[in-house]
Amino acid sequence: MTTDAVSGQVIFGDNAVALPSLDDESFTLIYIDPPFNTGREQVRGITTAARSAEDGVGSIGFKGQSYERIRHSLMRYDDRFDDYWAFLEPRLVQAWRVLADNGTLYLHLDYREAHYAKVLLDALFGRECFLNEIIWAYDYGGKSKTRWPAKHDTILVYVKNPRTYIFNSDAVDREPYMAPGLVTADKIERGKLPTDVWWHTIVSPTGKEKTGYPTQKPEGVLRRIIQASTNPGDTVLDFFAGSGTTGAVALALGRNVVLIDENPEAIAVMRKRLGVFVGITYRDADERAS
Repeated sequence: MTTDAVSGQVIFGDNAVALPSLDDESFTLIYIDPPFNTGREQVRGITTAARSAEDGVGSIGFKGQSYERIRHSLMRYDDRFDDYWAFLEPRLVQAWRVLADNGTLYLHLDYREAHYAKVLLDALFGRECFLNEIIWAYDYGGKSKTRWPAKHDTILVYVKNPRTYIFNSDAVDREPYMAPGLVTADKIERGKLPTDVWWHTIVSPTGKEKTGYPTQKPEGVLRRIIQASTNPGDTVLDFFAGSGTTGAVALALGRNVVLIDENPEAIAVMRKRLGVFVGITYRDADERAS
C-alpha cells in the first residue's frame, strides 16, 4: 500500500449540493457510475448547448466560449427518473468545471443511455475532446434465449484539453495476447496494452472484494482507469461513490480522492472499507456548502 502520503474525503450528501462547493479545475480524474436508466418509457425533446465555431455567435459560456442552442428530439427511451437527463446534465456541467486542464472524465453507463450521453458530452466538452468509448464486457448471470444476451457496459471517456491530457500507457497492467503464436517471446512475456474492449469479470459473489453493495464495480476496472489517467499524488473524484471502489483503488495507487454519496448504506460500506486509511473524513454536503 502507498496510502501514507495521500488523503481521502467522503462527503455524505447530495452531489448537486456538494459539487458547486468544489474548486475549479481541482481534479485530474473524474469517474462516475450514475444510476442506470431502465424504467418506464418517456417521450420528450431537449435543448442543449454546442460550442460555436465563431466567436460572438450564440450565448457566452465558460471562459468566454460561444455556444449555440440546438434542439434535439430524443424520441422514446427508458427512464427511471421523471427526467433522467435533467438530473444528470447539471452534474456533468459541474464535472467539466472541476476537471483540471489535463484531466479526464470516465462516464460509466448502461448501453441503453450511452448514445444520448455522447451527444450531451460532445456539446459540453466539444467533439475534439472525445477520447474513447470503452466496452466493459463480462459473462455472468442469466442469459436471454430470445436475443443476444446483453453482457456489457459502456464507459465514455472525454478529456478537458486534447493537447494536455494524461495517458500513461506504460503504467497500465497489461494482458495476455489472444493469439500468442503470432508474436515474439518478448511480447508474450510483457503482454499487450488493453484495447477499448475490456474483458473483466464482475465482482465475485463469494470473493474477498465483495462488499454487498448492489452496484459495486470490480477494482480491476478502476485500477486500469486510474493507472492510465493520473499520476501519483493526483486527486480523483467520484460523486456517485457507492461502495467506494474508486476510493479504495485510488488510495492504494497513491492518489488522493474525494467521494460523494447521499445513500446512508453507501456511507456505511465506505466507512468500513476505507476507514483504515488515515485522512478519510466524513462531512455532510450541506455543511460543506455553507
